Amino acid sequence: MDRAPLPPGIEPAELAWHDGVPESIRFGDVYFSRDNGLEETRYVFLQHNQLPERFAQIPEGGNFVIAENGFGTGLNFLAAWQAWQRHAPAHAATLHFVSVERFPLTHEDLARALAQWPELAALADELLLHYPPLVRGVHRLVLAGGQVRLTLFFGDINDAWQSLDFQADAWFLDGFAPSRNPDMWLENIINKIRAHSRPGTTLATFTSVGRIRRALMGAGFRMEKTAGYGRKRDMLKGVLVAENPAPIKTAPTEQQESIAIIGAGVAGCALARNLADRGYPVTLIDAHGPGAAASGNAQGALYVKLGVEFNDQTELALTALSFAQRFYHNWRDQHWHPTGLLQLAHNSQEADRQRRFLQRNDYPRSIFYPVTREQASALTGVPTESGGLWFPGSGWLEPANLCKELANHPLISTVFHSEVNNLRRSDGTWSISTENNRSITADRVVICSGHLSPELIPTKGRFRLKAIRGQVSHLPATALRGPTAVICGNRYLNPALGEFAVTGATFDLRDNNPLPTVESHNENIDELGSMLPAVFSDESDALRGEELSGRVAFRCTTHDYQPVAGPVFDGESGDLDSLYLLTGLGSKGLTYAPLLAEYLADLLTGQPPCLPANLAKRLETRRLYQTNVVVS
Repeated sequence: MDRAPLPPGIEPAELAWHDGVPESIRFGDVYFSRDNGLEETRYVFLQHNQLPERFAQIPEGGNFVIAENGFGTGLNFLAAWQAWQRHAPAHAATLHFVSVERFPLTHEDLARALAQWPELAALADELLLHYPPLVRGVHRLVLAGGQVRLTLFFGDINDAWQSLDFQADAWFLDGFAPSRNPDMWLENIINKIRAHSRPGTTLATFTSVGRIRRALMGAGFRMEKTAGYGRKRDMLKGVLVAENPAPIKTAPTEQQESIAIIGAGVAGCALARNLADRGYPVTLIDAHGPGAAASGNAQGALYVKLGVEFNDQTELALTALSFAQRFYHNWRDQHWHPTGLLQLAHNSQEADRQRRFLQRNDYPRSIFYPVTREQASALTGVPTESGGLWFPGSGWLEPANLCKELANHPLISTVFHSEVNNLRRSDGTWSISTENNRSITADRVVICSGHLSPELIPTKGRFRLKAIRGQVSHLPATALRGPTAVICGNRYLNPALGEFAVTGATFDLRDNNPLPTVESHNENIDELGSMLPAVFSDESDALRGEELSGRVAFRCTTHDYQPVAGPVFDGESGDLDSLYLLTGLGSKGLTYAPLLAEYLADLLTGQPPCLPANLAKRLETRRLYQTNVVVS
């Protein structure tokens, strides 16, 4: 009997190779036709869903959603992507491809399978570059500069169609033959396919089995048997019909509505750029400029602390980390430095936590792996007192510089050096007033103002958000035995950037002093010395806070220390569909911001959300809402 791995691991596909064609050992079936898999895909799925013609008709800012019930080698996806390149309109539009895979191929097997299609090489290389680690759950891959978005669910097909929120325009009903993999073709699966379809949704499948045709007809599809490809005599195609067919929705009705974002930190700038890349004009407003507040530090570590128990909170952190590593790759060796990151077992409590964590979980080595003290010292270039967990895909960012680049886009209008002092709804639009007497109107508004966000939310209740002061210290590079990677423990230390390296940050719950203090510098020095006694060079003997520069920022956290992203809950009419909140990222803003910007952009554009229902629920604003208590 197969034994499932510990969470969040998932069993990879076991393959046998015959003349370059992969065959599933588990199901005893090939992944694609031995004759010509690519041509079969084009014939069965592209031609019989009329994709070239339908792609060309998508309006500006619109999107087209293809859903598939077996990702396999990704050949169908690459064929659809290639067709999109050839037939999509010249204006901005997005292809969404939603697929599920219970037994995903390893990176090596995927590369081997796709190597036989030279004409797809460029697309295959980009897919392989972004291919996620083999862990259960949802992975969003942003490809072709945002023109193509792949939502890949690793896990059971029932779980996928239950937890994902989308409406398909076309279905690729692939997967192994019904006689070899009957679970994929059960009636309840077909009913879920119907639930994720709208009138006019088409489907195609290589199979012509009678019970499959009858089940699809019972779900409301008008089915037709037609000639199959190659040796296969027949195949099926269909369309979902209704008594009063509605037009296929390829773009949200709100597409021309104006969107304003208040706050130009990493979260606000990432969201603005995300929307602009999809073809949506945005106004980005900030009291200072891009990357001036909590995102204004010279260096920041890409870091999360994964929970001992693999629950929704841990899954969200892992999903954010994996997405962020792919997102920042676009700025590798510019503003993103993937040096690797060591999560040090810096005391007995953390060592015990890591021991229990490793016992209860199974993560791919591409995410992290345990290292000894000797290995940790070699990887970081600093003698350490213990081992820890090594995250090879992490590193450090220059967040302020990244914000400036994210905000630089033709569809992003910036209103900087304008502090917002009032936000009110009037005649169906939002009016945004600033202290320098500027007035901006927008149909929809997103508040991304960190710890200042509660002051801008115009509701009668209050939101459980709080500010926590954090001070970083700039240590002279000459005072350090310079690390070559990020080291995290009770403090973090980055490799030097020019003449200094950033360490910190303090965690000051009841201190609202916006200026750096000598006491906080000394606290950073002492804590770093406790964590890494060998990190200071001989020139650092007299290093004290009076000699250091640094910076103070205020993290915004929620009562449950989980971020918030979504429509504002006003306590009376429920969620407002025109006012959104993106904040509460705490000290992990660089990790969470890209994923939450992707998720919120999905919501704002009416496109398939990148998060499953269980993770989306964790981000809801209603959990923060409290009615005002009137004290007499």
